[in-house]
Amino acid sequence: MELACSSCSSPRISSAFHNRRVLPPFSWKFTSRSTLKAANFAQFRPSSSAAIQFSRTISKTAPLRPCSRSSIRAFSQAGAAGPDSGFNKILQFQDTFSRFLRPHTIRGTTLGSISLVARAIFENPDLVSWSLLVKALYGLFALICGNGYIVGINQIYDVGIDKVNKPYLPIAAGDLSVPSAWILVKLFAVAGLVIVGINFGPFICSLYALGLFLGTIYSVPPFRMKRFPTLAFLIIATVRGFLLNYGVYYATRAALGLSFEWSSPVAFITAFFTLFALVIAITKDLPDVEGDQKFQISTFATNLGVRNVALLGSGLLLVNYFGAVLTAIYMPHAFNSRFMIPIHIILALCLVLQARSLEKANYTKEAIFGYYRFIWNLFYAEYFFFPFI
Repeated sequence: MELACSSCSSPRISSAFHNRRVLPPFSWKFTSRSTLKAANFAQFRPSSSAAIQFSRTISKTAPLRPCSRSSIRAFSQAGAAGPDSGFNKILQFQDTFSRFLRPHTIRGTTLGSISLVARAIFENPDLVSWSLLVKALYGLFALICGNGYIVGINQIYDVGIDKVNKPYLPIAAGDLSVPSAWILVKLFAVAGLVIVGINFGPFICSLYALGLFLGTIYSVPPFRMKRFPTLAFLIIATVRGFLLNYGVYYATRAALGLSFEWSSPVAFITAFFTLFALVIAITKDLPDVEGDQKFQISTFATNLGVRNVALLGSGLLLVNYFGAVLTAIYMPHAFNSRFMIPIHIILALCLVLQARSLEKANYTKEAIFGYYRFIWNLFYAEYFFFPFI
């Protein structure tokens, strides 16, 4: 991002310029094209007390002279070398790293793992120990590493598309180089596999490796399964629907010293999120139609149209909520029906209202982004409520 200053705007300084030659226009450029949030910390602050005192001294003791571009550049570089520069670099790195990890996917992974671990603990409270907490933290870190690998490798191979669809992502924005991104994704993959292999045994490690493999063929040529809508949403549904829920619950029971067995709530949540992951897979491309068409990426949104895909996604989610209500009605012994039924009716009504709002907005890009964010909020809400159903 560039910040430009065409002239000095401080009223105290401008008064000293009366009847004198005017400074030529100039601009400061930040080498990091970070987001607005990082730029707010990085911008030059001419109102510091030292700078004002210096300007007063100069205005009283010497006539003002036109400032050359080189002198301004030297002054800005000297300012950048001040004590705040290190803090600014830390903030810029934090912002870049956060955007690279795609926080909305990290939240989903974190909430899912916490929710499933909590469910296993609620079912077996007598077996809980501090060692389980430590192992759960290892598992969560490994899942975040796997998530970072999958979204990171997708960004590496989607730079051109992201410059159109998601220009704020760090590689597309020029804040992170491709070689640096490769280092990060390799570290994520190795760290995740090592942690899972040491702490959770060969079976969970094989499931973890399967998730990394599916994430790889989704993005990497010559496979690049994201080009094929059906294969793409099947991969997403498998990783985020089945592998995450089944794998975390299995690993938690193993850590408790128990063999795996399906419980009705876990079977329900695995089926629920497998279908939910299908909805995310087909709606995630709604805001990206322009770039996908430009690079000839076939998606449901490009093939069927934004409106039809949004209606399809909303319909599938309503089926999910309807199924949750029926499950609670017909299996009251396995679920907390008094909580499960009303909460899913409320979530379904919220979805209908959001879909109606999207229709009224005539499917503008801003409204589509809002709809897609709402889908993820419903995703988070289901995991939040799961331990209590």
